Amino acid sequence: MFELAEPFILAFIQIFVAVDVIGTIPLFVSLAEGTTRKQKSRIIRDSVTTATLVALIFMLVGKLILRAIGITIPDFQIAGGLLLFFISVRLILPGSQKHFLSEGNNRDVAVFPLATPLITGPAVLTTTLIMLDTFGLWPTFLALALNMIIVWVTLAKSDRLILVFGINGTRAFSKIMYILLAAIGVMMIRKGVMGMLP
Repeated sequence: MFELAEPFILAFIQIFVAVDVIGTIPLFVSLAEGTTRKQKSRIIRDSVTTATLVALIFMLVGKLILRAIGITIPDFQIAGGLLLFFISVRLILPGSQKHFLSEGNNRDVAVFPLATPLITGPAVLTTTLIMLDTFGLWPTFLALALNMIIVWVTLAKSDRLILVFGINGTRAFSKIMYILLAAIGVMMIRKGVMGMLP
């Protein structure tokens, strides 16, 4: 039974780390400040829907695009691993937080910066595409879908979570996620190098 669920579990964990929904909570709270409950619900719906669509489209056509321009999976693993590593290191360093300024209406905030790059950014796109090649379509699709449901529920309950964990608690948890993301980046580089060896 575990062998059947293992690809889904592994894909879910790595996408969960890349999404870093806990680290998004303080930013979401600040961006949605001053909005009504109805407006906040609309922001969550639009941001999660857009983030999911972006990830799904890239998951389905990203590999075709790479193949069309002659990029192999080991190439992408090494490049993606380097990208994940440098993104995570940049976010771990003091003073390097995901700050975004946004002007305009609530729908603009939902698409940018919430949907992308906060929820579905380069780390999620890279991880999803590599999970697709490693574990297949359905485990990756289900793992992505479950992660997006978790994002939806977490953002909807963000006020309560802030009260429980506090701003510093959510930031500390986010730092741990960045360390795991750096480790995943190193793992992807290792697999890419091994895949290029005869």
